[in-house]
Parts: sequence; structure tokens; C-alpha cells
Amino acid sequence: MTNNKESAVNPHFRPVKSQLLRTALLICGWMATGLGVLGIFLPLLPTTPFLLLAAACFLRSSPKFYHWLVHHPKLGHYIAYYLEGKGIPRKAKIYTLLLMWSTILLSMYIVPLLAVRILLLLSATGVSVYIWRQPDLQLGS
Repeated sequence: MTNNKESAVNPHFRPVKSQLLRTALLICGWMATGLGVLGIFLPLLPTTPFLLLAAACFLRSSPKFYHWLVHHPKLGHYIAYYLEGKGIPRKAKIYTLLLMWSTILLSMYIVPLLAVRILLLLSATGVSVYIWRQPDLQLGS
């Protein structure tokens, strides 16, 4: 159940009930935030997907951190562009897809079960289509 303070920060905030899951989401959110920040400086690490993951984790675990992230003067615009339908920079799309497919192909090589390999392939294909169909955000315009 949310209190008025949580609802004031985000009316869509619905925390998970399990304290263990809430803690796991907080940890995942902070790890994703860290990777997103690193992605600003490292050319092969995508920023936008990690910040979107962090926002999703914080949305279910901490309204305070969600609000901090989406209103952050340097990081918030990455999330806002996506949420407003403006898109994802093409460079971020390419890096995201390269990283995802590298991980998927490695997983398919390691996992011996055909059904799991097929599921990995199908899910990666679906995510790829979704990401590629997002509008290309023209930064600096």
C-alpha cells in the first residue's frame, strides 16, 4: 500500500509486497544506474537501456529514487526521450543490439537444451524488432 508521500512522487507507484524482491529491485536499479552512467563515457556500453531498466526497478521499489532518476539534470533526459516517444539514439540502439545478441549467442552456445535455445532466439528477435522500430532520436536537434 502506498502512502500519500509516495503517491505524490509518482501516482503509478505500486511497490512490490515482498521485502526481499524490493531489495533486489533496489540493488538492480542502482547497478543499472551505474552501468548507465558508465555508458555515457564508454563507447561500447549503452546508456539509455540501463537507465530505463533502473527507472523500472525504482518504480516498483522506491518512489524517492525513481523521482531522483527521472528528474536528474544529466540522466533524466535519456528516460524522458523514451517515455515521450521521441526515441532512442541510433548509436544506443546498435550498441544495445550488439551487446544483447552477443550475450544471447553465448547463452545459446552454453545451454544444451534446444527448447531454451529456441526461446532465447525468439525473445531476442522480439526485443530486437521492438528496439529497432523505436524512433531514432537526433541528439542536438
